[in-house]
Amino acid sequence: MIDHLAFTLDVTKKKANDFVDEFVALVGKNAKKEFTIPGLGKFYTAKTKKRNGRNPSTGQAIVIPAKNKVKFRVGKALQDTVFPSK
Repeated sequence: MIDHLAFTLDVTKKKANDFVDEFVALVGKNAKKEFTIPGLGKFYTAKTKKRNGRNPSTGQAIVIPAKNKVKFRVGKALQDTVFPSK
């Protein structure tokens, strides 16, 4: 992806990598509130419920606590690009 960005935007790989790093940081800073990136999709938070699970190492039953997660919903433009309608 970095190589493609560098070539397409006619910038160095370092600048392309810096752009991607800044984009990820921006998503991280704004993840507490819902926001949309046109053409890409919507980032939002959702609270999961506490649930029962198993420790994969020991097989022991454990309780997985409730927590907040960052979620992403693909936008229609990206969805249609990846899976064009017939």
